[in-house]
Amino acid sequence: MTEQTARIAIVLARPSHPGNIGAAARAMKTMGFADLRLVAPRRFPHPEADALASGAVDVLERARVYPSLAEALGDVSLAVGFSARSRELSHAAVALREAAPRIHEGALAAGAALVFGNETFGLTNEELGRCQMLCSIPASPEYASLNLAAAVQVACYELSLAASMPGSAKARDRQAATVEDIEALFAHWEDTMVESGFHDPAEPKRLMERMRRLFARTRLEREEVRFLRGMLAAYEARMKR
Repeated sequence: MTEQTARIAIVLARPSHPGNIGAAARAMKTMGFADLRLVAPRRFPHPEADALASGAVDVLERARVYPSLAEALGDVSLAVGFSARSRELSHAAVALREAAPRIHEGALAAGAALVFGNETFGLTNEELGRCQMLCSIPASPEYASLNLAAAVQVACYELSLAASMPGSAKARDRQAATVEDIEALFAHWEDTMVESGFHDPAEPKRLMERMRRLFARTRLEREEVRFLRGMLAAYEARMKR
């Protein structure tokens, strides 16, 4: 396990089949990954997960279970959602090999997460909205849907490969904002827009989705988040006069 792989979490959102969880754990371990996070799994722990994990039961034993994706991503700076199909208002999908250097950069800055959706339905638009990058695994256009464990295996392989490239261990000299920081900024921003009358929560349309897409194109630092929230606090104080 390298420093980079140790700082990359594999997140499975709402997995239905325990066997897929076990197979994903095995795929992770073969590539040197160990941080498995499960969001509202239908059945876990489960003997079928242990059986399919084979020699990676230790990864399952250390797996953390969360009730929501937001909680699973709270401590990372970069969340990467995987999807085989394009989404309206979502970020433009980046091929995995092209995205790998940025993912490692985010991992070294403050941790990164690879997010995979439910086996049948994939990630919801709301779940993708909590990711700063949308990644795709190039496959046949006739049938581009990979099995969950296979997708995890390919992703872990590509990132393990990228970690071995010269210069991959360079981290940024700044403290990247975590997903938790960004979510707090979004909540503060929304409250301020509602208070000012700019945003009507009864008719939200897609304002916050567009906001998420806007900020997903940036790599905010914690200092920048503090600056923006300070600006919002000043607006709020002015409105209360």
